Amino acid sequence: MPDQHQERIPCFCALCVSRCGAIALVENGRFTALEPDPSHPTGQALCAKGRAAPELVYHADRLLHPLKRTRPKGDPDPGWQRISWDEALDLTAANLRRLAERYGPESVMFSAASPSTSAISDSAEWIERLMRAFGSPNLCASMELCGWGRYGATRYTFGAAVPGQYLPDLENAGCILFWGYNPNKARLAHATSTASALKRGARLIVVDPRRIGLAKKADAWLQVRPGTDGALALGIANIMIERGWYDSAFVREWTNGPLLVRPDDGRLLTEADLADGGSRTRFVAWNEAAGGPVIYDPATGRYAGDPAQLSLFGEYRIPTRDGELACRPAFDLVAALCRRYPPERVQSICWVELEQVERAARLLWEARPVAYYAWSGVEQHTNASETARAIAQLYTLTGSFDAPGGNVQFAAAATNNVAGHEFLTAEQRARTVGMAERPMGPARIQHVTSEEFYRAVLDRQPYAVRGLVGFGANLLLSHPDSGRGRAALAALDFYVHADLFMNPTAELADVVLPVTSPFEHEALRIGFEISPAAQSLVHLRKRVVQPRGEARSDVEIVFDVARRLDLGERFWDGDIDTAYDYQLAPSGISLEALRASPQGIQAAVATRYRKYAEEEGGVVRGFETPTRKIELYSQTLLEHGYSPLPDFEEPLVSPVSQPELAERYPLIFTCAKHTLFCESQHRALPSLRRRARDPEIELHPEAAAARGINAGDWVSIETPKGRVRARASLNDTLDPRVVCGQHGWWQACPEIDAPGYPAFDASGANVNLIIGGDVADPISGSTPLRAYICEISRA
Repeated sequence: MPDQHQERIPCFCALCVSRCGAIALVENGRFTALEPDPSHPTGQALCAKGRAAPELVYHADRLLHPLKRTRPKGDPDPGWQRISWDEALDLTAANLRRLAERYGPESVMFSAASPSTSAISDSAEWIERLMRAFGSPNLCASMELCGWGRYGATRYTFGAAVPGQYLPDLENAGCILFWGYNPNKARLAHATSTASALKRGARLIVVDPRRIGLAKKADAWLQVRPGTDGALALGIANIMIERGWYDSAFVREWTNGPLLVRPDDGRLLTEADLADGGSRTRFVAWNEAAGGPVIYDPATGRYAGDPAQLSLFGEYRIPTRDGELACRPAFDLVAALCRRYPPERVQSICWVELEQVERAARLLWEARPVAYYAWSGVEQHTNASETARAIAQLYTLTGSFDAPGGNVQFAAAATNNVAGHEFLTAEQRARTVGMAERPMGPARIQHVTSEEFYRAVLDRQPYAVRGLVGFGANLLLSHPDSGRGRAALAALDFYVHADLFMNPTAELADVVLPVTSPFEHEALRIGFEISPAAQSLVHLRKRVVQPRGEARSDVEIVFDVARRLDLGERFWDGDIDTAYDYQLAPSGISLEALRASPQGIQAAVATRYRKYAEEEGGVVRGFETPTRKIELYSQTLLEHGYSPLPDFEEPLVSPVSQPELAERYPLIFTCAKHTLFCESQHRALPSLRRRARDPEIELHPEAAAARGINAGDWVSIETPKGRVRARASLNDTLDPRVVCGQHGWWQACPEIDAPGYPAFDASGANVNLIIGGDVADPISGSTPLRAYICEISRA
């Protein structure tokens, strides 16, 4: 027997947002196993997807060489022809340059898979840099479906991404609130941290239509009707305000709740309203002790008096230049909104028992500090923005923000931002597709919804998008209205797609580029988010094995394309190592030092709490909002035609909002992430597919019996937009009026004779084919993947 050479390589699994610390086993140059690395801050466990990593690397269907289409897009055979990297890059650059010169760089859309459910986090900033260096303001990267609620909508409340960047401090939390979030499936590192917190006595509240994962261990499980989360948040807040279960001192000093609101136009009362010469940027509150108005100056973050004496309730007649106005504190308006959602109404709307609503309110108050996290379960709705704001408002009542055990921005190594924001002028940013219709939504940060992208291609509104540079985004399986998306991709003048496998979206490309798995390239990770120890870690993941075929990493492809477009000087002349060193420079950590420390280096940083209260030169830091306070009442949204308060709106496709369809489509359709797959990926891996051979839809035994359906039967799922099929799975913890499907089914697994499924017709299992993209959240463009209407019948 020849000598066996085995290496154990410290790394982390990049297949999803958990980024679990791991050890890669390599025997005689072949990657054979991935194991958890308990010494890593995120390495306490590893999911089945991570353990299947060697299968991913060595799968027979991997793309290994660049390909170009030789037949028209309407032809069932694309006529793929193998080409060299030089030809692929030259062809790509020539077409992108042609489109930019003829129609402007904004005519080219860029797309990327979600960093939450793919390895694109290895390269996301560099893809954005390429987009902006090229001059395009258009990125279609699922922000409206996976990220808006935790990175976008709550900025109007906190001036920061909560809980996206201010994450739950699970190590110190007294109460943990998970809303539309099952970390067992979405972020295993959070699940293991939560399990540890429960062992030391932390309390847990889970809001989820299904009793799965940590919901089984929750002190309160609130089985909400899909899409009514906003009403539930307002109802819980109502109980807390009515009973005094809120941090009144925090609300007075750190929110805009004390600021007076004009009754005529809803604006915050300003000093300029009181007298000539007053400032329009200083606001007015009511001092209870003095019995009169008091000025608040956002420039210093200070009131002209003691914040403890500010009134939160009442009506005050204020002499103004427009006459006497009966003004009320913003918090009084918040309380009035919440009073419209008493427990009985919440039960009627949300289907949550009265006792559970009260139990949640009591736990949030008595078990503080509270740490919360919300996920795509509340983002994929037509009311996603207001729901995120309502949950943020509820969380504010606890006073736990940026306190130990609350939601905290853990300290990370200082870095240079490399996303290329400086390359786009304000004029070019204003051309982002969707900016005119939704100026307060994802377009503000150059993110475009899939429907906005499709409209720009098919209807040429607001202008024609003619090209697409895609990095791993399987849009047609991951976004609604797959048929319309297919037509849009077929209509593009040029489309280049980089990926590990050919998929239904990539099949419409003109050029396809082979990408390495995360185990075949080096990658830099600055912070692992979930705790102080994790976030302060800087880790250069070592390449585990050599790339298969001619595959290149996304970062290499970005740098190669940039040089072909004569953008090399913005990409360090193609030198990735130099680029990484530039990114790392402020941290004092070099690439050389990281290569010598394969388990990473802890940056010398310390997490600070309650940063909003810090002072410098007599100025209170506060929050990055117009009032420098947490904005329970958003004048910014008011000025753009939206509600300043996060009121509940019934989902636009539901038995309530469309009663004329309720008889034909009586069930509410929702969906959830499959624990074995990263969205539409990995169904070709035998070890995973053996455990989930066919697509399933969960329904309650009562609903199944009423339709003559047994467990395992093939059933038809019909919505107003069409039908697809799946196998019935019975779940007696579901509400009988709700069914739960799975998206992402298309890929075959020949090794175990498991079939693939057509992506665009009724014989397939692509549930996004039958979800419409024609209704959406008015602010974000989020679509109803988690709350639609359907009927189920035996197929």
